[in-house]
Amino acid sequence: MSNRRRKSLSIFTPDVSPLTPLDEPKSAPSGGFLKKKRRPIPLSSSSPSSSPKTSPMPSPNPSTPIPIKRAESKSSVDRFLIKSRPKSLQKTGRPGSVFGSFRSLSTSQEEDNDLTRTSSTPTSIRSTYSAPDSAYGSNVLHHGEVQTSGGMFRKKSLYFVLTDTHLLRFKSQSRAAQLFPIIPSSMGKAAGMRHHRMSSMSSSGSLHELHTTSSTEGHHCVPLNHIVAVWRLEDGRPYFSIEIDYLDEDMNNAGGITLQLNDPRDYELWMSSIRGAVIKARLADPQLFSQGLIEYTCRALEQDKDYDPHHFHMFKVVQRAGKSSIRSSSEDLTKVTSNICILAIGIHKLHLLPLPKSSRNLSSASLSDFGGSSHGLMTLTHMNVHDHDDAFSLTFRLPYRRGSTLTLASSLVNDIALSVRHATDFLRPQWAEAPLTWNVPNSLDDQVWDISGSGEPYECYDRTLAAYCRGYGIDASKILYQVHDQCEDNPVFQLLPPADGSRTRYTALELLAIFRSLRYNESFATLSFRNISLDSLHSARDRFGDDHVPWTTKSGDPLNIPDQEKATLLVQEVRALAVKCRRLRRLDFSSCLSRGSRNDDENAQDSGSGICEALFPLCEKQRTNVDWINLSGIHLTDIDVDYLFSAAIDRSCHFRALEVGYCALVDRSMQTVLQAISHQAPTIESVDLSGNVARQEVSILEDNLAPLDFLRKLNLSNINRTSGPEPLIAMEVLCHWKLSELRLSRTSLNQASIDALAGYLLSEQSVYLRLLELDRCRLTGAQAALLLSAMSQGPGEPNVRNLQVNLSENQLGQQHEALIDAISHSHTPFHLIMQTVEYKSETTFRNILHAFAQNTTTKVLDISKASLQSDASDETCEALRLMFAENHTIRELNISGENSHLEAANYGSGLNQALVGLMYNETLSVLRIEHQKLGLQGANTLASVLGTNHALQEIYLENNEINLQAFTVLMNALEHNNTLLYLPSMDTDRAWTQQKLNKEIENIRDNSSNVSSSVAAMSTSTKATVNRTFGRTLGKTFPARSSDKIPPLLPKFSETDMTAVVGSLSQNWDREVARLHSYLQRNYKLLHGSPEYAETALEGPPALDVDRPGTSESLATALRRVQMEDVTPVAEVDRQLIVQNDFPDEESEAGYSMDEGEEDLDGDGLEMKEHFHV
Repeated sequence: MSNRRRKSLSIFTPDVSPLTPLDEPKSAPSGGFLKKKRRPIPLSSSSPSSSPKTSPMPSPNPSTPIPIKRAESKSSVDRFLIKSRPKSLQKTGRPGSVFGSFRSLSTSQEEDNDLTRTSSTPTSIRSTYSAPDSAYGSNVLHHGEVQTSGGMFRKKSLYFVLTDTHLLRFKSQSRAAQLFPIIPSSMGKAAGMRHHRMSSMSSSGSLHELHTTSSTEGHHCVPLNHIVAVWRLEDGRPYFSIEIDYLDEDMNNAGGITLQLNDPRDYELWMSSIRGAVIKARLADPQLFSQGLIEYTCRALEQDKDYDPHHFHMFKVVQRAGKSSIRSSSEDLTKVTSNICILAIGIHKLHLLPLPKSSRNLSSASLSDFGGSSHGLMTLTHMNVHDHDDAFSLTFRLPYRRGSTLTLASSLVNDIALSVRHATDFLRPQWAEAPLTWNVPNSLDDQVWDISGSGEPYECYDRTLAAYCRGYGIDASKILYQVHDQCEDNPVFQLLPPADGSRTRYTALELLAIFRSLRYNESFATLSFRNISLDSLHSARDRFGDDHVPWTTKSGDPLNIPDQEKATLLVQEVRALAVKCRRLRRLDFSSCLSRGSRNDDENAQDSGSGICEALFPLCEKQRTNVDWINLSGIHLTDIDVDYLFSAAIDRSCHFRALEVGYCALVDRSMQTVLQAISHQAPTIESVDLSGNVARQEVSILEDNLAPLDFLRKLNLSNINRTSGPEPLIAMEVLCHWKLSELRLSRTSLNQASIDALAGYLLSEQSVYLRLLELDRCRLTGAQAALLLSAMSQGPGEPNVRNLQVNLSENQLGQQHEALIDAISHSHTPFHLIMQTVEYKSETTFRNILHAFAQNTTTKVLDISKASLQSDASDETCEALRLMFAENHTIRELNISGENSHLEAANYGSGLNQALVGLMYNETLSVLRIEHQKLGLQGANTLASVLGTNHALQEIYLENNEINLQAFTVLMNALEHNNTLLYLPSMDTDRAWTQQKLNKEIENIRDNSSNVSSSVAAMSTSTKATVNRTFGRTLGKTFPARSSDKIPPLLPKFSETDMTAVVGSLSQNWDREVARLHSYLQRNYKLLHGSPEYAETALEGPPALDVDRPGTSESLATALRRVQMEDVTPVAEVDRQLIVQNDFPDEESEAGYSMDEGEEDLDGDGLEMKEHFHV
């Protein structure tokens, strides 16, 4: 009999991708046509392992299947019973079942795998038969005979037996009866004996046995606990195919069997029998993962930064072949391939990993390249679990993309489904309704357990945010937010600009992760997106899915809003926050959309901001608890105003605040908004109408605002009012409210308005006022004095009002006598701001300083950015020194200057002497003194202050031209101060120093070719000036004492030396910053009574093990100190720094005197003697 005939009878097809052993011996010829003698295999080789493997890894092994009662549902097989079959399948004598190939993965590609047809009646035994004890099981659960045909005249019979431990295949029923006597012997099967000489599978000598055991008795078997999945193969054929995939880790074998049946009853019988037997066998003898496979999986998850031993599960699964509806020939069955792989569930992702190479079968001709894949758990949208087989599917979808579906199968499908559900619920512990279609049997759905927040802050917001970021492929560390409680409706979640310095806006995916992480979170009463651009979501739509569309409230009530799925992502996400967070009361979207002004035609076609569309219909239907909405800074169109008005006129809708400042409202829109506000009079607490282009009629404004009985905050800043003598708001209307905040900034106030405001401040209703903003209102000194005097109620001792008053950028220099008198008599509030005031006469400013020296009511004072005609005179600086020394009330003081391209305001060099007054101040705790060009001399003065002043706790002095030497002076003083808690790291001054150094070095490079000739021609004073320029770069001057002591101007340094100097500056600055942090941490622990410093607190600050550098530093010494060891420089520099105490004569002879701010810390001069060796 020829090989070709045997090949035509072969019913084995390559299907499941096998494993590839690294140390596999040379494979036999792949043709599979040479029949080799089979070696008998001991029965114990196919029996289950006597001792299960154990693994030290926590929960890596597929847990024992939970006994789950399958959901009672109509099987898909029943639908096939009522379908009309093709005529070719309705002929008399059509067999009841067809068994497909028990195929080998190593079958040659040249094998003919034509689909075989059979004609036999199987024997189905539904009851359990007891057989003698055997390695293949003691109970026969099911068996049947199959007739297969490879052509018109060639037929062969196979017989399958299912026991409680194995699935066996025999060449004939008589062979099965010999091993299992309970099976009746076959009579008159001579053909079966003839076919015994023709192997139904390729020779075992030429192929790697696919996890089956064979013997000389002519049977093959698969242990049931090695079966990975039993599932229906959708191959487009008019019959039913059962796919059985299995894996043996010990033997490095994988394979599959395909059973093909025509009768759906036979299909259900075999499917249920095999699945039930597999579950029972796994319960009796669970197969644990090998240690090597566990380590392989863990390493794969660690590389993806997704491994957590407490949240780790792994399972063996089969990646099913794609479904095809058309098969052109029987050979197409060989193209239906599957892959056995590992499904691993990490902390944030689900991973599908190929089996390690050491476990693959290299002899397989059908092995396809299979790479691993990872999917974020937060992107899971659908999970479907079949109730009639082991198949299931997972669909993942990223925003703006189509979904990707994984079609898998596993005998542990129930455990996998529960593990995936548990993992997603753990990452979203507060979600009452996950955006996941959970299509599983009811019995499995009942086993889902609740996940607790585990006591994490803010109801696990960080956990959910990190999961969404990993799922969307973004960096969670770039997202910044803060939570604070010192305000109304707290806690407040405030989103901050991204941490990435290269951009100021969040991407659309980052915003989606933030919004979706906030859903169902009941930790926050306020969500603030102030000044955070949401433009990327404003017009974006996700047309590939609606899984995150909020269809219901948190309690499950439908929203009944049409076309939600067509709305923009901004509308969907804002609406979801409003309906899913019951505790949420306030939303702040101020300045979050950059939408320019539009004409009337564009306004009519504009779809609006989206925020009004999302929120106000919910408020109208009472589907949300949000009642404080801030829309300031967003251009509102007519459609937005219509949404607002439609909700506000409904009295069942209760708004506490409507803030629409700087929303580009015109006259018509403003009238509509005012009418809407008047309808909310019983509940409204805050109104913001500032910055709109509409012209306000005073009478209309009063008519709509007067009925607001509970108004607490009113913002009428920068509004345009009609001209007239009447006040902006009458005193009677003001006294009707119990205001806590009144903002009138940039609004021109006539005398009637000021008188009305003064009368209100004298009334008892004003005691609730905490903030009064009157900056840029064109107030004179006399008008400001009138308001300040009205705040001190009653005669005698002035009453200190706990009130913040802002009088910045007013004309306080005019009629200033009354203002000075009010300040000196302590008719001032607790917090007074007088920024950016222009004083045409320096005497006026000096008198104000004298007045504050006598003031006893103001504790927080801001007189920064004072604009003088020139630098402050000695008399003015002396007045400032007296205020420092004599005022014992002020706790916080801001005397910062301003240094912009258009204007510069600072006190000049005299401020350094004024700071000496701080040595005698025992009450000031916070000092802001930025943009005052303090330099080295100011740093020396502050260092002296820190040595004696123990009241200062915070000093803000950035942008003061503090170089490295000045910074070092401050650190040396801080070493002996144990009360200062904050001092900046001077990043801006560091950048200024670096820029100046780079400029000087660049000048050296440009002029290096002319140095030698220039030095000879320079005078002594010129050389000294240039040397001092280099010294100031690093913070030290090189005074010239006499002509014979002046060093050469520029030695021949290499580029390496110059680069080293720049690096040295950075290293030294880092060292000083480290000292700063150490000293501040020490003082903080001392303040809070740390046991580490408790014993030394009375004796003084403990010494820290910090390298303290000297304060003397220069470009020359820096070059000498950073000589490169591994690079030969152009010139070797050996400089000696000689400190001399007294050089009055030499200094005068050289014609040199130190500039202001250039003196040495100890008042000593420095002399540089340089010796060059070329």
